Amino acid sequence: MPSAQWSVVEEDDRVRWRLDPLVGVGPLRFGMGYEDVVEALDGCVEPSSRSTSHYGQVLSDDFFPPHSSNSPALTVYYDAERLVCVVVNALRGPQVALDALSLVGRVPSELEADFAEYTMSRGYDLRYGLYGDPGSEALGIVLRAQRAGDVVLSRPIFVAPSWAERCGDTSEGRIPEAEWRDRHW
Repeated sequence: MPSAQWSVVEEDDRVRWRLDPLVGVGPLRFGMGYEDVVEALDGCVEPSSRSTSHYGQVLSDDFFPPHSSNSPALTVYYDAERLVCVVVNALRGPQVALDALSLVGRVPSELEADFAEYTMSRGYDLRYGLYGDPGSEALGIVLRAQRAGDVVLSRPIFVAPSWAERCGDTSEGRIPEAEWRDRHW
């Protein structure tokens, strides 16, 4: 029997969000302050306590699904107190779509093939990071993976324009180191 920590929200039970690349994710818009983020997410997820990451002045917040959970649905990052990055948990987060392409909780190899086709057919860049994660600076997306028991599912990272350059680069990009470690596994 699978552990509750690995339980995955059914696709039909996920909140549906749209991605507007480099602009925002669902009700969130890059550049929002903390209070605006909390207000935009009201009813979808609940904030946890605020913490400072190891990345200078970058702050992060975890938002949990209603009715509690041991892992967040979202992790967001602020630079200069403005929203610059949204990370969606593969197990409990909302389903985010880029046009008709679903990005959350998918088998990584299948999503990679679909994402490659999407980027090539529209003239966007497709780059791979040091850990083999596909992404696109032009779209501000890195497609990471997250363990769900004995399977692995897609856990996308979305960034603002100020963080898009080298967003898939683990050493020179702006995404905090914590997102490259296996802390969510």
